[in-house]
Amino acid sequence: MPVNAKTEDIEAFVAVVDTGSFSRASELLGQQVAKVSRAVGRLEGVLDVTLLNRTTRRLELTEEGLVYLQYARDSLNLLERGEEALRLLNQKPSGLLRVDAASPFVLHQITPLIGEFREAYPEIKLDITSHDNIIDLLEHKTDIAIRIGDLSDSNLHAKTLGRSALHIVASPEYLASSNVDVALSSLGKHRLIGFSSSASLNRWPLSEEVKLNFDLKASSGETIRQLCLAG
Repeated sequence: MPVNAKTEDIEAFVAVVDTGSFSRASELLGQQVAKVSRAVGRLEGVLDVTLLNRTTRRLELTEEGLVYLQYARDSLNLLERGEEALRLLNQKPSGLLRVDAASPFVLHQITPLIGEFREAYPEIKLDITSHDNIIDLLEHKTDIAIRIGDLSDSNLHAKTLGRSALHIVASPEYLASSNVDVALSSLGKHRLIGFSSSASLNRWPLSEEVKLNFDLKASSGETIRQLCLAG
């Protein structure tokens, strides 16, 4: 059975769903809003269903749109993989690769490997950014994001790189200068350093729930690391 839907129309539909609006989808695709709107309308005409309910304030997938979305994603991903396979047959990997990770991971895990990576893949240009909180990959135009924890967005694909246990730490100078009480109830008596940007990053590996009061906060994980080392 022939496929009547055009790939560019399917791509426009998925972009609108992922970004939440026609205007943001047009920015992502580098097209005019009217062209994106026509593409989605054309796709609905070919399929003879309404995929999106449109109001002045929001877009909402219809039941048919929700069913079609997964097939649309799978088809685009398959086509992309096919094009990539053909490119790799005749040339080395090339282009811009945008990677995002927390600042300590960038500095201490990624940076030492950059030289070896560039030697192996000289045609790839790297754009490395640092965010300690969860970001919207589409909004930040990021190809790969490295994070700790479970994947919350089912539209993304994740691969486990490794496992790392969480620890409660203090600098040797702080431990030497303070009368350290290791009881959980005494945590409130210590100078605690935490994240200011995301409450989820301030969940410590404790055996029972304890209210943590941070008298010093920072948005960067590397800043927090250096503050801790400084005592």
